Amino acid sequence: MAIHPTTLIDSKAEIDSDVEIGPFCVIGPNVKIGAGSIIKSHVVINGHTTIGYNNEIYQFASVGEANQDKKYKGEPTQLVIGDSNVIRENATIHRGTVQDTGITVVGNHNLFMASTHIGHDCIVGDHNIMANFAALAGHVKVGDHVILGGYTGIHQFCQVNSFSMCGMGSMVAKDVPRYIMVSGNPAKAHGMNFEGMRRRGVASDVIRALRSAYKRIYLKGLTLNSALEELEKGDMFHIPEVAEFILSIRQSKRGIIR
Repeated sequence: MAIHPTTLIDSKAEIDSDVEIGPFCVIGPNVKIGAGSIIKSHVVINGHTTIGYNNEIYQFASVGEANQDKKYKGEPTQLVIGDSNVIRENATIHRGTVQDTGITVVGNHNLFMASTHIGHDCIVGDHNIMANFAALAGHVKVGDHVILGGYTGIHQFCQVNSFSMCGMGSMVAKDVPRYIMVSGNPAKAHGMNFEGMRRRGVASDVIRALRSAYKRIYLKGLTLNSALEELEKGDMFHIPEVAEFILSIRQSKRGIIR
């Protein structure tokens, strides 16, 4: 284990022998860090925080600290981070609250750029990118392969579904359906992330079906329920990607950006 002598590590912390920790870091007593992780310098990791394998945490990040919910009274809530994430300078990730499940969860292979924020009780999936100053309020759910542009703000309890994209400066106060691109303040839909689909090898016939489904939901002037019912009765509903798109709308509790 390569630990700089200026770093302070509580004796109760569980740190794998293959972890590198740079100067002036502070590691609390209930922290667990898996093999291959690199903690750069001036990083604070606190609370009941579990960090998996091969993560990189850059200087001045604050990970697992007490959340900013005024109802929080010091309960032993948790933060769990998976593997191969990159957490850049000044990023903040807070542990959960007992008003929710008591745990904030971050998956694998995510990039959180400088000064990003993940609030209490958020659930973040895999392969996501949060650009500089993007922020998740409490209780937000983010799927997989989501891109949040710089200065994007996600309102509490919103859900940003997989393969969607929020443009720079988007203010998101409702759910973002799967595959949808949004931008603006307040955010509005501006098509689907077709380029992202092509890069992931989605078949052209599936893209055409999703394009048609998008037009039915957003451009035909139908009520949302009428558009969904038409899609569910049609042949396109048997295409898994279209069914997942529809399900992401049906499951929305806050209503969708439209």
